[in-house]
Amino acid sequence: MDRRYLEGELVRHAVGLLSQQVWCWGRDILRPEGNWLLEIGFVRIEPPAERKECSSVYTLALPQGRNVVLRGFGAFYGDRQRGTVFLPRDAFRPRYTTNGTLDRPPWSNADLPKLTAPDDLQRNDCASLTLDLVDWMRDYEAAIIERLGIEYRRSTLVEWDNGKRPIMPAEEMARAWRSLGIAIAGNVQALIPSCSESQSHA
Repeated sequence: MDRRYLEGELVRHAVGLLSQQVWCWGRDILRPEGNWLLEIGFVRIEPPAERKECSSVYTLALPQGRNVVLRGFGAFYGDRQRGTVFLPRDAFRPRYTTNGTLDRPPWSNADLPKLTAPDDLQRNDCASLTLDLVDWMRDYEAAIIERLGIEYRRSTLVEWDNGKRPIMPAEEMARAWRSLGIAIAGNVQALIPSCSESQSHA
């Protein structure tokens, strides 16, 4: 089978999985028993008065100077040593900056730092950050099942399953993230092209 077709299928799978994950975070925030993100250590940043139409930004400090920032339009994973990667919800095309933290809450795309495809020297950092974010999402879903139970996660997916969207069963989400990480690690050049490669294929 054509390699580019397989890569395209992998990207579509990744987009669907991330979009479903973002939906689940939104349900976890609204959990009747309490906001799950706050319970596991996230900090909620409320939008300023001039951004009332925006939802809150959630940030989590991790060991060794790392951090996760969650928004409805994607997820950020930063490291003071390696920079920050952004995975947009609607396209599996990691974007990179050498800044290890965001200067301000990302209320909209206008608040984002300059995020680009990595150059050839930055690709390893971008790839490792992407894999770390994928691993974090895998661990997040495994913890959901362990601590809240499979029925809870199934319940959050009821409205997501509208018959049109791709859906990953609750039982398979953590495993799907693990498999995606393995696939990314084996296809870094294809899935995380450098800026020079992106321009040559434009």
